[in-house]
Amino acid sequence: MPPLWFGAAGVVTVGTMVSVTHPFKCTVAALALAVGFSIPGGSLRAETLDEMFDALAAAGPEEAGRIESRIVDQWSRSGSASMDLLLQRGSDALDEGDPQAAIEHFTAAIDHDPGFAEAYHGRATAYYLLDYYGPAIDDLRETLVLEPRHFGAMRGLAVMFEELGMTEEALEVYRRIMDIHPNFEAVGPSMERLEQELRGRTL
Repeated sequence: MPPLWFGAAGVVTVGTMVSVTHPFKCTVAALALAVGFSIPGGSLRAETLDEMFDALAAAGPEEAGRIESRIVDQWSRSGSASMDLLLQRGSDALDEGDPQAAIEHFTAAIDHDPGFAEAYHGRATAYYLLDYYGPAIDDLRETLVLEPRHFGAMRGLAVMFEELGMTEEALEVYRRIMDIHPNFEAVGPSMERLEQELRGRTL
């Protein structure tokens, strides 16, 4: 999954995933993980996220990056030491090029707390790297059930829809991302490319 997900302070990347042979998947997975780890928050936290998302939608490119980092920071707090450990082990496994081990760690996190969105998001990344598109899409959809504004999960869905030839579905997801995060990296060009592709089909 993709620049849903680019670098922000304190996030996990997969820059050393040399054992994965598909370079696009390496890039996409690294970007996907850069969204961070989210948590089910209380009313105060939810209100704070609402304010940040409102600001994100109205911000210019430079300010949007800072706001995104704050959102990522909120998503990165599990509130549980055991959950943090499982998530860290999963992300470390991805960074080391071992998506199968990552699946085991993220699955353990889901068993520990089925309501934790980022465990599904991390496992989706691992499934994607193994070409398990069905389970990856299922986990991204579950991420969005738990966190409907998760632009990282949306980007992952859009990328997989593209790879599966589902151009209209991918474009719909990209448009949803733009409603939430208008300055999200690479989404605008991706939309333009898909719109051109669809126009070409109608000629």
